[in-house]
Amino acid sequence: MVYHSSFVDVEGITKACGCPLLPLKSHIKGPAPISDQDKTDIVDEAITFFRANVFFRNFDIKSSADKLLIYLTFYINVALKRLEGCRTLAEGTKAIINLGLENVPVPGESGFPFPGLFALPQSKQEAELFRNYLRQIREETSGRLLSVAYRPNGTPNKWWLAFAKRKFMNIIVP
Repeated sequence: MVYHSSFVDVEGITKACGCPLLPLKSHIKGPAPISDQDKTDIVDEAITFFRANVFFRNFDIKSSADKLLIYLTFYINVALKRLEGCRTLAEGTKAIINLGLENVPVPGESGFPFPGLFALPQSKQEAELFRNYLRQIREETSGRLLSVAYRPNGTPNKWWLAFAKRKFMNIIVP
């Protein structure tokens, strides 16, 4: 059974492209509202549920937050693929920074991994808001992923990096 997001019916949350812009425990500047440090956010859920959810080929969407969970699971898969050859935390950090510098496509643009999952943006402002949110959430996910993909001594955690070989929803990671 797939793990779903606990952010089912969150009131008062802005949406862009049919995706809720959920609060993040983040110091990274962006459009996401700030969450309390002691609460679980969508990035925590994505990292916690990744190793279970990556085995599924189908993902039953129960809320709009599940769409974001799908996107983050795919992004974690991409990030682990980049970390696969990095033998130290310093190399991994460099690889993740380079991944963060890449263009972030939004629905309707080439390179967006899930056509049809999110609604197309209605305006350029909505597209930019969603792009900035995805950029912020990707950066936050990358930072937290490094802390689980590498041990405190800077060596790779094989129990995480082994999941780089998995395909999520039968999508081949570039």
